[in-house]
Amino acid sequence: MYQDEKIVCRDCGQEFIFSAGEQEFYATKGFANKPARCPDCRKAFKAQRNGDNAGRSERKLFDTVCADCGAETKVPFKPNGTRPVYCSKCYENHR
Repeated sequence: MYQDEKIVCRDCGQEFIFSAGEQEFYATKGFANKPARCPDCRKAFKAQRNGDNAGRSERKLFDTVCADCGAETKVPFKPNGTRPVYCSKCYENHR
């Protein structure tokens, strides 16, 4: 009933085999769509979606100076100078 099928991964562009066994498994789970990613890209995508750091770089932090106390601090966004930036202690006072 099922036959192995070649599919091109939408992320890396490599061909992979969607085996007859996998197709049967998908059918039993009620999945209507074929996989769009190869097993390696699928694993990396799931890890990223679940918040793991596998295959993902660390969050970039930017150095800045707190607008209230003048302490040097790091923030997860690039300050553009249009709004004040606070350290975590001063930020709590402004909430």
